[in-house]
Amino acid sequence: MTVMDSYLSDIWKRTLTLILEKGKQQEKLDNLIFNQFFSDSKLMDLDEKKALVVVPGYIQQTIMMQNKEIVEEAISEVQERKISCEIVMESQLQKIRPMAAKKKAPAITGLNTTNLIQDYTFDNFVVGGSNRESHSAALACAYNPGQFFNPLFIYGNSGLGKTHLLNSIGNYVSEHAPDKKVYYTTSEDFVNAVVNSIKNGQIQEFKEEMNDLDVLLVDDIQFLAGKEKSHETFFYIFNELVNNKKQICLTSDRHPTEIKGLEERLISRFSSGLSVGVDSPEFETSVAILKVKLEKQSVDPSIIDDDVLAYIASNFSQDVRKLEGALNRLLFYSINFSNSTRIDFKTAVSAFRGQAQTIDKNDLTASKIIRCVADYYGLTKLQLVSKTRTKNIATARHMAMYLCRKHLDMPYVKIGDEFGKRDHSTVMSACEKVEKGLKNDETYRQAVGELEKLMQVK
Repeated sequence: MTVMDSYLSDIWKRTLTLILEKGKQQEKLDNLIFNQFFSDSKLMDLDEKKALVVVPGYIQQTIMMQNKEIVEEAISEVQERKISCEIVMESQLQKIRPMAAKKKAPAITGLNTTNLIQDYTFDNFVVGGSNRESHSAALACAYNPGQFFNPLFIYGNSGLGKTHLLNSIGNYVSEHAPDKKVYYTTSEDFVNAVVNSIKNGQIQEFKEEMNDLDVLLVDDIQFLAGKEKSHETFFYIFNELVNNKKQICLTSDRHPTEIKGLEERLISRFSSGLSVGVDSPEFETSVAILKVKLEKQSVDPSIIDDDVLAYIASNFSQDVRKLEGALNRLLFYSINFSNSTRIDFKTAVSAFRGQAQTIDKNDLTASKIIRCVADYYGLTKLQLVSKTRTKNIATARHMAMYLCRKHLDMPYVKIGDEFGKRDHSTVMSACEKVEKGLKNDETYRQAVGELEKLMQVK
């Protein structure tokens, strides 16, 4: 959807809601009539005093004309100024207003919509070591747009919170400085808007309206690469906004110097402010993100064992989307296939059986095996390498020693070193116990099988 389409669609969507509300209050409309004769209408054009509304046919036009007072009252309320309406059929559009059919580029000035994602705010952004710098920079830009880092360039892999931060800036400015004009777009939508403006011979008008913004937020700027005409337009807008101390914030999947297909002058401009990266969330941040996601879904975190959250945080922390996806899978499984009111580690293992985990067989280490075994048995790595000899800890320790021997072919002495400097004979005895258990005890075979699946080894 282009800037124009988004602008008009949002206004009309809110206008239709008010039309139905006012129609019911005046006992002139009900849901049946509204859905049949109003829902397919479109706002085709809008200026300071007049709106052009297009309907499919004669009946819709007649009924809307009968309720024109309500329509005009609703759109005037949405626009906060007196608006009159011209209501026409699609077949009349070219005759009545040829330019309207070409969809004139909208004035961005005074937009009632910012295109922002309202759910993305600083309040629900989880801060950790992986994103602390980018969060601080984003907050500074939101607090005092155009004064600190301009442009602010946030880069990192997909799913790490760049879009969240970008929208947080916009939502903060909109809340605390409502007089400022804020606009969020993707580079793809920006390109579409440029193309549409060129097509309609209104590129200069488009530039002027963009230059009237106080805060411009552009997501995934790397997709601007190779779009030469868009380069020229964005370069002009960029310079105008920065020179006038208007804030620009950009995101990309890589540092500006690594974006191929961008003009050098754009790369130079993007690098002239502050470039900050976001990384995959570390363990503590991942756990905190999971708890926020649970709260958002109205799930009591106390029903999920801590070791389960630790397991997800350890195995799905490549990005926030994977964390959320893993959590959703766990909740789905527990609701549909588990009889327990609690979600324990065994439930988690079952939920993720067959799912790819973070431990790759080509990157397997003793430390990773210890972590995986500890998670499986609901223990800590420290407990596994401690001197504690309680049955559950000893069993898990023996299992970890066996897996180190089997999959890493480590000498018994080296394995002993990994487990608190234990004697090689202790390690040998532990491995023999597991091997014996595998021959005679289904519990051992099941545990080894599940652990190897989690580690992606066979």
